[in-house]
Amino acid sequence: MTIKIGILGYGNLGRGAEYAIAQNKDMELVGVFTRRDPATLTIATEGVPVRSADDLLSGDKLDIDVLVICGGSATDLPAMTPKYAARYNVIDSFDTHANIPAHFAAVDKAAGEANTVALISAGWDPGLFSLNRLFGNAFIPEGKDYTFWGRGVSQGHSDAVRRIAGVADARQYTVPVEAALEEVRAGKNPELTTRQKHTREVYVVAKEDADRDAIVKEIVEMPNYFDEYDTTVHFISQEEMDRDHSELPHGGFVLRSGAMASGKTSVIEYSLKLDSNPDFTSSVLLAYARAVARLSAEGQKGCRTVFDVAPSYLMPFDGDYLRSHFL
Repeated sequence: MTIKIGILGYGNLGRGAEYAIAQNKDMELVGVFTRRDPATLTIATEGVPVRSADDLLSGDKLDIDVLVICGGSATDLPAMTPKYAARYNVIDSFDTHANIPAHFAAVDKAAGEANTVALISAGWDPGLFSLNRLFGNAFIPEGKDYTFWGRGVSQGHSDAVRRIAGVADARQYTVPVEAALEEVRAGKNPELTTRQKHTREVYVVAKEDADRDAIVKEIVEMPNYFDEYDTTVHFISQEEMDRDHSELPHGGFVLRSGAMASGKTSVIEYSLKLDSNPDFTSSVLLAYARAVARLSAEGQKGCRTVFDVAPSYLMPFDGDYLRSHFL
C-alpha cells in the first residue's frame, strides 16, 4: 500500500522528511502544513501543496494516513500532538525524557478517544538509544547503563536557547568527556554524575543591547537542559555563526556493562555518527510512520513508543523477505 504522509512544520526536520520520503517508495507526500504564512515556504517536491496548519483541523478531515509532526519545540508538542492525534494518526519526536510519561498519557487519551494511532518520542534519543538501553538491560541483567551524546549540535537545546529574551541565534554542542567514556568501555563500571559525563558549549548571537549576563544566567540555570552540566557560553557574531556553525552534526554512544552469571564481564556498545542530525532523525520518523500506518490498518488505537513496535513493522517488506535477507 502507499502511505500518504503529511508533514507539519518545515524547519530542518521537515525538509529532511521531505527528502527522505523520496527514498521510501511506499510513501507519498500529500501536503506540507505550516503555522507560518504558507506563501513564505517553497518546498522541493513539485505539485505538493503547502497549506496552513489550521487546515488540518477545520472542515473535512484530510486524506492523510500519518501526520509527521516536524515542527514545534519541547514546550509546543505537549499541546500540539494531542490536538492533532484527536483527528489523525500522528508521530512526533518529543525529547524531554523527564516529561515523556505525562506526554504519553495526554496523547494516549486523545488518540484512544479518536480511534487513531499516535507514536511519540521517535528519533535516535529518545528512540533508537532507548531501544538499546532496553536491550542492554534484558541481556545483561546485572550491570550499569551509560549514554554519551556528541560531539554534536542538539536541536532541542539550541531551540531552547533561541527562545531566551535577547538571543538572535544559538547553537548548542554536547561534548562527551572522553576519559569517562574510555572507563566505561574498559568495563570498569564507574559511578558517573551527569556533570562528569558531558560538557555543553553554547554559541550565542545576542541582539543589540541585550543583557548578556542575564542570557548566560538563564542558560546555565535552565532545568532539564543545562543546570546539571558544566556549560560554557560564547558570544559571537551572526557572520561567525553562519560561517562556522551552519551544519547540524551529532551522534553518541549507548553502553551497558556488567558481569554475567559466570563472573565474566560483558560490554554492549551502540553508536551513531551523523553528519546531519535532522536528516537521520526524519528518516527514523518515517520508518516509524510506516509502523503507525500498519497499526492503524489493523484497527489499533492509542499511543505507542518505540518499545511497542515490532521491528518488522518498520520495513516495506513481508516476513519471507526479512527472514531470507536479514535473519
